[in-house]
Amino acid sequence: MSKRPQFPNLVLFDHPLIQHKVTWLRDGQTSHRAFRALLAQIAGLMVFEATRALPTEEVEVRTPMEGTRGLRLSAAVTVVPVLRAGLAMAEGILEVMPEARVGHLGMARDEKTLQPVVYLRRLPRDLAAGPTILVDPMLATGGSAVASIELLREAGARDLRMMCLVAAPEGVERLLREHSDVMLYAAALDREINEQGFILPGLGDAGDRMYGTV
Repeated sequence: MSKRPQFPNLVLFDHPLIQHKVTWLRDGQTSHRAFRALLAQIAGLMVFEATRALPTEEVEVRTPMEGTRGLRLSAAVTVVPVLRAGLAMAEGILEVMPEARVGHLGMARDEKTLQPVVYLRRLPRDLAAGPTILVDPMLATGGSAVASIELLREAGARDLRMMCLVAAPEGVERLLREHSDVMLYAAALDREINEQGFILPGLGDAGDRMYGTV
């Protein structure tokens, strides 16, 4: 893992296995089936660090040999993917943490204004009961991320963090400016966004590549 001094809210994963898989994601020849699998695998690897500070409590258990004490999560964890591209990441997280609850946010980008438009919101009623992890493969302008965080806060979320695969400096800076308490975990920090709001070099439209609708 590494940090950039200008972005104290960003944790970058430099693990060779994650970077190997990100390179396959970037390849335009990677099939939609492999793309979905890679998204899930990378998210599953990243979630270990993203959940490092989850609250725990000490409990008593009995092994086949004797009694002992251990730690269990003390609060409900909610994973919230931004549709559609966040679904594969959520699946990877649930493979590691199947006890997590799942909310859904449907967020589309207006191609003219580049502003997010909400079309679906299905969330647990008690988000304040524990940590919430927002997942979206791409952080470009930061518009969808900021809108999603604001919706989650309105729904009661207090302990928030975000996971993405590829981030642009513009999006990270906006997140830092508007929600400095939300830590961002990313597998890559790319160069910039273009006039259409796409990340360069990026990996294309993650939703289209996941489902073969390119």
